Amino acid sequence: MSDEIYITPSDVLEYLYCPRFIYFGWILKIPQHEENRFKVMEGREIHEKKAFQNTDYLRIKLGVVNKENEVWMSAPPFHLKGKVDEVLFLSDGTAAPLDYKYAEWKGHIYANYRAQSILYGLLIKENYQREVNCGYIVYTRSKNHLVEMPIKREDFQKALLILKDILVIIQNEKFPKKTKWSSRCLDCCYKNICVK
Repeated sequence: MSDEIYITPSDVLEYLYCPRFIYFGWILKIPQHEENRFKVMEGREIHEKKAFQNTDYLRIKLGVVNKENEVWMSAPPFHLKGKVDEVLFLSDGTAAPLDYKYAEWKGHIYANYRAQSILYGLLIKENYQREVNCGYIVYTRSKNHLVEMPIKREDFQKALLILKDILVIIQNEKFPKKTKWSSRCLDCCYKNICVK
């Protein structure tokens, strides 16, 4: 069964928000109904537009020599799959993920954006056999402000531990502890069925 399990970066973000998202979604198969959330739908629309805009544009200032758009990848050893907005190939022989976010730049990179970029980096490393030392995030609500984010070996190691934790929940159908931040429970789509 575990060979058939593929965790997405979205699954990881939900796990980081509250581990019980994995249980309710994967084990009980209860949908979140994201289609009812404005920001989710607006973000998807931005991604669809970007897929057709500037497909040949290379960010020369970053040292980009080539890129691929909307790349689906999987990494079977890690039970990971996902779609990277852009895979950038850099002049120093490394590669990097670039992700478009329907968000404003507020002077720092949120932990969930950071985690997603690291996971995309892991997919790129596995599929292209290239070093990944950074990721890029474009904040579309701040005039497409571009931010570079360093990625270190320890970041990949932490990501692999999280993937293992998620796999244990799924394989063992284990009901995990809830998030330690109770304020997250207030707006949770599962709050009416979650055991306190």
